[in-house]
Amino acid sequence: MKELKILAVVVFFTLLTYWGVEPYAHSVMHPHIESKGFKYDDLKPLAKKGDAAKGAETFMNAGCIGCHGVKSQGMPAPMDPNAAAASFGVNPPDLSDAGAVYDAKFLADLIANPEHALMVEHKFSKAGRSFPMTAFYGLGGDKDQEIADIVAYLQSIAPKAEKVTPKMAYEAACGRCHAMHYDKWTQIGERPTFKYKIDELKFEEKVVDYQDKLTKYLGKLPPDLSMYIRSRGEHYINTFMEDPQALLPGTAMPRVGVNKESAEKVLEYLTEVGDRKHAERDSVGKIVMIYMFIFAFLAYLWKQSIWKELH
Repeated sequence: MKELKILAVVVFFTLLTYWGVEPYAHSVMHPHIESKGFKYDDLKPLAKKGDAAKGAETFMNAGCIGCHGVKSQGMPAPMDPNAAAASFGVNPPDLSDAGAVYDAKFLADLIANPEHALMVEHKFSKAGRSFPMTAFYGLGGDKDQEIADIVAYLQSIAPKAEKVTPKMAYEAACGRCHAMHYDKWTQIGERPTFKYKIDELKFEEKVVDYQDKLTKYLGKLPPDLSMYIRSRGEHYINTFMEDPQALLPGTAMPRVGVNKESAEKVLEYLTEVGDRKHAERDSVGKIVMIYMFIFAFLAYLWKQSIWKELH
């Protein structure tokens, strides 16, 4: 029985450290932030019902295609990623999937007041810098209606939610700032397969050039996210996407503005790429634990048998 008592003491203090001391120390160093379900309660709901047909006209007349491409509608980006980054600091997103990936309230506020929607006032207007995306001041009519119309247009051309793949959600929400080298993704797009070394070097030069401009824009180069699902965990990434300032006050990372479904797909993509053996590892872990318990029990019985014979 002495060995069982020792085992019980070891198990008790191990569990105390794992479920008590370590979480407490972590909570002191990194306060726990609960997700608010990507509801964006600080943003005003759309006051008007949008008209997609009118929104298409407003979208064109407002000059949105001067910065943004809409490939699904036959409107390519006006500049390549490097030229765009030279002008704006970062490549403006293609808006083909925006209506499905982003929250409607976020899109409306992004059009009306980009700094507020993205939560980057501290890096721009309050720091005496101009934000590269121009706010929409209306075309002379009802501004709220015009914004609602643009949002309706973006939603009308976007794929159905079930058609948005995890990779599509990642590329739209994160891919212009964060690389994912485990899946050959760079900030300027997927890394092709090259036949000649000179072509590979030219592509690398473009990637480095874009990264340099992005670093100047944000203050530091955003990290490659290949291993973040394992190094940070789902909860951290989820709440950081939702409200970066809550976890890291003063960060240059903007609020992403995705809806809840798209956030889940981003996490799914990060898991698919960065932790492909997650399910297999969990199943093996359970088997190993069962084996250890059986082995410990048999070892105890064997020990009892040996000592019984000696006595």
